[in-house]
Amino acid sequence: MLTVSTSDRDGAYHHGDLRAALVSTALDLLETGGAAALSLRAAARACGVSAMAPYRHFADKEELLEAVAARGFADLAAVLGAADAGAQGAQALAAQGAAYVTFACRHPALFRLMFTRPCRDPVGSEAYRILERRAAALAGSGTPAEDLTLAAWSLVHGLAALILDRRVPLEGEAAEALARRITLAFAARLTAEG
Repeated sequence: MLTVSTSDRDGAYHHGDLRAALVSTALDLLETGGAAALSLRAAARACGVSAMAPYRHFADKEELLEAVAARGFADLAAVLGAADAGAQGAQALAAQGAAYVTFACRHPALFRLMFTRPCRDPVGSEAYRILERRAAALAGSGTPAEDLTLAAWSLVHGLAALILDRRVPLEGEAAEALARRITLAFAARLTAEG
């Protein structure tokens, strides 16, 4: 039986960073086939490595799912950061809200994975900190910034969940526009009360 080595003498993988490749492949498997299609074996097969190669990077499927969720939070942070940088004040919060809902609608399986798994610290994530900084900038003296941050997050997360669950039958630009409108209305209340 012929065995193919996935590493050279230096321990580097021939095709680059196997850990990153497995996470990217797992994201693809998740989006195309849902959580049921995602396994270490399927990711290994799609990467063209042996079924045992992923175990050099992940103890089990749960660790792979954690890495996929972490990648989702990093991608969400990038989207929120870009939205926030493109506007000021209440408009920036509205842009974040629209970006959050759009991310959820474009990546429903990933979004569900991110928020249905035990997470080390979602409030400590960069995505949360971006929202927190904007809410703090808008907060008046009446309500603590932490409360406003959680309220803003709850608003857009709830809307995203309602859309994904088809309780609010919107898609694409209509979902984004609604998220922008209600987040802007929320931000306007914040600034009016402050």
